[in-house]
Amino acid sequence: MPSDQAQEFLFQRIKELLPSSESLTDVVSEILHVSSDSAYRRIRNETPLVLEEAKQLCEHFRLSLDQVLNIKSNSILFENVRINNEQYSYENYLSDFLKQTQYVNSFRNKELIYLTKDVPLFHNFYFQPLIAFRYFFWMKAILQHPDFATKAIDLNGVSPEIERMSREFVKGYTQLPSIEIWNTECVNSAISQIEFYRDTGLFSSAADIRAVYQALKDTILHVKAQVEYGCKFLPGENPQTKKPNFTFFFNRVILGDNTILVITDNVKTVYLNYDVLNYMVTRDETFCDQCHEDLRNLMRRATVISQTSERQRNIFFGILLAKIEDRLQKT
Repeated sequence: MPSDQAQEFLFQRIKELLPSSESLTDVVSEILHVSSDSAYRRIRNETPLVLEEAKQLCEHFRLSLDQVLNIKSNSILFENVRINNEQYSYENYLSDFLKQTQYVNSFRNKELIYLTKDVPLFHNFYFQPLIAFRYFFWMKAILQHPDFATKAIDLNGVSPEIERMSREFVKGYTQLPSIEIWNTECVNSAISQIEFYRDTGLFSSAADIRAVYQALKDTILHVKAQVEYGCKFLPGENPQTKKPNFTFFFNRVILGDNTILVITDNVKTVYLNYDVLNYMVTRDETFCDQCHEDLRNLMRRATVISQTSERQRNIFFGILLAKIEDRLQKT
């Protein structure tokens, strides 16, 4: 059974994780299947938590029980989110990310820091041909769905529901204050994927290849426009109606992994991407603090090119666009 201090610490952490619109008592009551009065007594330390109840709360909020009990350990608790066609589909993946984006946006104070080695996931959903290609690539190459084993790329083959969720997802991201750390290698994997399916003859026509490359080019141009204004907006929206919420770094120092740090009311959550779509999540305080400090150190050595540094901004995006234009001209 946790000590009084550990129980107090646990409920303080849970309170920090909840949006201001949610009641701590109601949430605890629902998770533990107890009355509101019983939940309140636990929150007030009048009724001690049993170990199973502490476990349930930690699992729900992705917290480390070791940390709550102040057990010194090099172990870190991660939740693993892995896509497969039997238990967790691409639709579930989009739906969960959409819900998480909405959840983060529900906080008064929030920020996202994204260190990327590829074009960040959020920026794949502005233009329909890229949405369609991404869906095909992930279903065929990553999920190895049997329906896609011999299927050619169909740029009109995305269901309306997947397209709707994709656009809702990116719309939510435009509302979230963010810092992104890019390097000039970010478009390489996207180009390699397009080239692979071109060489294997899975595009129906050269026009479809050009359409995907043009969508990738339009995506980079749209990111450049957002960087120039220092705010995020959807294609067709007026950036002058948006508040500044986008800081962009040109990273020449290291080729990092795809790492996302989310901060909500001073609570940190780290998402570590692996195998393209899969990711692990932790709220381990020590690990998240160390990750935050590492990202801050990297930003000190990188160049801010949002709103300022027009010359550096043009150089950076010129490199990315030249790579895409070279392939576009050869198609």
